[in-house]
Amino acid sequence: MKVLISDNLGEEGIKIFEREEGIDVDVNTGLSPDELKKIIGDYDGLVIRSATKVTADLLDAAFNLKVIGRAGIGLDNVDIPAATKKGVAVMNTPGGNVVTTAEHSISLMMALTRNIPQGTSSLKNGRWDKKKLQGREIFNKTLGVIGFGKIGSVVADRARGLKMHVVVYDPVVQPEMIEKEGFEWVDLDTLYKQADYITVHVPKNKNTLGMLNKKAFEKMKDDVMIVNCARGGIVNEKDLYDALIEKKIAGAALDVFETEPPTPDYALLKLDNVIVTPHLGASTKEAQTNVAVAVADQIIEYLKHNNIINAVNVPAISGKLLEKLQPYLFLADRMGCFQAQLAVGQLKKISIEYNGDFQGLDLKPVTTAFLKGLLDSLVSDGVNSVNAPMLAKEMGIKVSETSTADSEKFLNRISITIVTTKKECTVAGSVFGKADARIVRIDDFIIEIIPEGNLALIHNLDEPGAIASISNALGENNINISQMQVGTAVGGENNIILIKTDVPMTDDIKNKIQELPKVKTIQTFEL
Repeated sequence: MKVLISDNLGEEGIKIFEREEGIDVDVNTGLSPDELKKIIGDYDGLVIRSATKVTADLLDAAFNLKVIGRAGIGLDNVDIPAATKKGVAVMNTPGGNVVTTAEHSISLMMALTRNIPQGTSSLKNGRWDKKKLQGREIFNKTLGVIGFGKIGSVVADRARGLKMHVVVYDPVVQPEMIEKEGFEWVDLDTLYKQADYITVHVPKNKNTLGMLNKKAFEKMKDDVMIVNCARGGIVNEKDLYDALIEKKIAGAALDVFETEPPTPDYALLKLDNVIVTPHLGASTKEAQTNVAVAVADQIIEYLKHNNIINAVNVPAISGKLLEKLQPYLFLADRMGCFQAQLAVGQLKKISIEYNGDFQGLDLKPVTTAFLKGLLDSLVSDGVNSVNAPMLAKEMGIKVSETSTADSEKFLNRISITIVTTKKECTVAGSVFGKADARIVRIDDFIIEIIPEGNLALIHNLDEPGAIASISNALGENNINISQMQVGTAVGGENNIILIKTDVPMTDDIKNKIQELPKVKTIQTFEL
């Protein structure tokens, strides 16, 4: 079997492949997309980091590819749905760079506080700016940690060792789980008001994109300092620049950027109270060795023994069971992703009901697929089909399962209710025929739609002209509707419209829909 390493990989990982009998490894980095496409058909395994883009087009040419291994956590550069359809397992190495990234966050905070980069630069340029570069202590200061996953929790622990007061906000992890670790949970507004430093450790998704923006900065202390080693785009860089110019924010330390690398005219680089590093959070010798060794071991285990480790799209079950469960796994995963985008508040409880005929199948992998789909959008750590149940438990989320033979008019139905600190929401789905997955219910509304693509959920008045006004507004903005379903609740005066569009709606278009007289709310989803 042949393995291609297309990005730079730690030498220890390469040696593991070279020593393994039955595995031929090629190291060929810096390939253009066309060059990679020409040779990918020869390989059973592909090892990447962040440079290689694994697109649907590339996967179409990967005739023999069985597994993709990412030496690291992030999989933004892999088309996972396309890989899943091709039957290609996608794996990452989520634990290899946790400590490294957490330490980099602390390092940036210290360097920003004591003006270390500025002091180095000025002294090398012949200046002695001792008075100009006066810093401050972090002792007894308050650190606000946004996101209490593996990295955020390590940052909090290190800050506690520095005698800082640590307050934590996490949109998913239950407050009692945070308090059990000895930290104070606060809501986001309270964190903004109390923190002298704020560090971000959440994933980048539609809920966190630009979350640190002008409105957030206005709620913070005037001398607060911001650290971002998570993902570019979570901090709105234009608003951050304005806040720094206006001295609302005292300083910022960034390891990640909206565009990487930043353009030469990147405005934040021109400010003295901003320090930056070129995405070095995971760049230590130890971390690169850890992820290189892990990805090599995982790919060998899969290719030679069919053992699945840290796969994000394949559960660890036998091939025969996987074949039978695949439609339900896909449905549950997409329902989880949908519920994650519907959820408001922190998750407390998940109730899963299996109704109807599932042919005696073991449905635990289906529950895991739902949890993975749900948590994947909500946490910054690598979520996969192995660790999803444990992550849910660590977050204090109670998960229950029940099964009954009755499924009303469906041969089979999966009904999942999530309870958060703010609301309760139920979504049900069913598999029609052998493999046609559908969402068939959202709360009290009966509906039927394929759970994939760009979706918009609209609550509107059940009156003449409501649907026409929505269709016209989308048409006027060149948005094509590829599927539309109307759901009604018995005896209600409202209904819902679930629309699938060829392209995502922009915020401007969403606002135009929201302003229509018979529309109550609109929410968009990416599945």
